[in-house]
Amino acid sequence: MAALDRNSNLALMAAAIGVLAGAAGIAAWTLAARRAPADGHPAPDLDRAGPRPTAEDRAPEHFRPDPTAPVAAEDREALRPATGPSPSLVTDRGAMRSQP
Repeated sequence: MAALDRNSNLALMAAAIGVLAGAAGIAAWTLAARRAPADGHPAPDLDRAGPRPTAEDRAPEHFRPDPTAPVAAEDREALRPATGPSPSLVTDRGAMRSQP
């Protein structure tokens, strides 16, 4: 009889240990998230307290792209607009499959 009681409580004890382990994991994750350092570096151009950029605040000349530069053939192919039928979730009523 004692073995039967011990086995019936085994599932309950395993569930309690699982709940406690889950709660400890959530608590550790929450504390780690609070103490995490800020990633990256400050972005002064996005700072709300500073002055807003204007049209005169452009990149230096050597960082700007040249709009009159020739485009290579492989780049031209990559920039070509996609053509063909638009994707759809339903097929056209008169359409037939051309490939098996």
